[in-house]
Amino acid sequence: MANFKKTTVAGPRTELHETLGLTGCEASYNVMAAGSVVPFVHAHKKNEEFYIVLKGSGELYLDGEITELKEGDAFAIAPEGHRCLKAGPNGMTYICVQAQQGSLEGFTMSDGIICEGEKAF
Repeated sequence: MANFKKTTVAGPRTELHETLGLTGCEASYNVMAAGSVVPFVHAHKKNEEFYIVLKGSGELYLDGEITELKEGDAFAIAPEGHRCLKAGPNGMTYICVQAQQGSLEGFTMSDGIICEGEKAF
């Protein structure tokens, strides 16, 4: 299957851009231990970030304000946002996807192509 790559994620952090050969975004799977904090506040030059909290809870520091996070929360941060994460009492597992802001040229409905006559299952 030339058009497919697969890997297995394992904590505490798995960066997927190299193992999957991603060329349009960076993605990572992250497992933070209870009460742990990312050791730095950061922003980006061009890349926005999109997060999904898969398990647990925590807090997001963004531009001097704290926002509570819980399982199922999804959020996006503009490149210039000053950000940092802290895990809650039971830890926090999340996915982060990073891509250049404004680079997406189409969505599924405008970029997708129906493969007429092809049956999958």
